[in-house]
Amino acid sequence: MRKPVQSRRTIIPDPKFGDVTIAKFINQLMRRGKKSVAQRVLYNAFDVISEKTKNDPLQIFDLALKNVAPVLEVRPRRIGGANYQIAIEVRPERRQTLAMRWILAAARARKGLPMAAKLSEELTAAARKEGAAMKKREDIHRMAESNRAFSHFAR
Repeated sequence: MRKPVQSRRTIIPDPKFGDVTIAKFINQLMRRGKKSVAQRVLYNAFDVISEKTKNDPLQIFDLALKNVAPVLEVRPRRIGGANYQIAIEVRPERRQTLAMRWILAAARARKGLPMAAKLSEELTAAARKEGAAMKKREDIHRMAESNRAFSHFAR
């Protein structure tokens, strides 16, 4: 028998902006339970964004998440001894989580700068629809588009 569905935990909004999305981003940015370090890195990245672009960093953050969030993804499905990559639509919660994960992975992959600078560059690039996180999204969409012929296997 299956286990009962667990209820989702409520995430407390971040202390500076009072935004749950930023709190989720901080939680994903956090390493080894050091939340204060993750907050400092993100807030410093926001300061760098506001200095360089002269825009509100919250708007750039939201735009970057919206641009990177995937609409489609491929999931493997075994049918009659063969594995097919089936294109399916992404749920909104997963869409946001994947966008955050890809932005952070792209920022961590950059070399030679402090994390706040790398994160600010990746967020501004994603807001302009550029950068490694956007490339990841385009690759996923391209794969989903090429495997659209198998979409009739989806339940």
